[in-house]
Amino acid sequence: MIVAIDGPAGAGKSTVARALAERLGFRYLDTGAMYRSLTWLALQHGMPLGDGAPLGQLAAENPVTFDPEGRVYIDDTEVTSAIRQVRVDRMVPVVARHPEVREVMRERQRELAAEGNAVIEGRDIGTVVAPGAEVKVYLVAEAGVRAARRQAERPDIGTDALATDLKLRDESDRARMQPADDAERIDTTELDVDEVVARIERLVRARSTV
Repeated sequence: MIVAIDGPAGAGKSTVARALAERLGFRYLDTGAMYRSLTWLALQHGMPLGDGAPLGQLAAENPVTFDPEGRVYIDDTEVTSAIRQVRVDRMVPVVARHPEVREVMRERQRELAAEGNAVIEGRDIGTVVAPGAEVKVYLVAEAGVRAARRQAERPDIGTDALATDLKLRDESDRARMQPADDAERIDTTELDVDEVVARIERLVRARSTV
């Protein structure tokens, strides 16, 4: 079974998806980490980030992998912490907007999804990557709450830089960040993680024999 969780930055996708996967015994796939990994690798190579073709080739030649503990690898390097650096934060939207990059990443995401039960979170999982997912959820939250959550997650990023980051992400994602017609929309503004996880778990249980 595939559980697709989409929504804007700060809506709670990563935290909810990780907790849900643990509760269900599913694999957790953080697609954002995949784009971050490619961005990190491109920066390491000193590549220009405005040209999509070589970035797509770099992604194809260096598929991102996850170990059972959720650690992230690219180019035989464990990058779980490195991809959370501020410089990566700022450049991910630039890399992710290239069609050549998205094509390679989406195919890789489908390969990982095909390996079995998984909770996959991102921007277009339910609409593009896994339109056949048995459970689709779209998380939203008020802008102020989203910003506060991101600040708590990344205290190393200043408030002004964080606001700019969220704005850039929203603008970059707007065209492809639409909920699937059959997605369950959940406003997490006034819900804690356990409440959101419980709601999605009920959807999963109702549609499977997990």
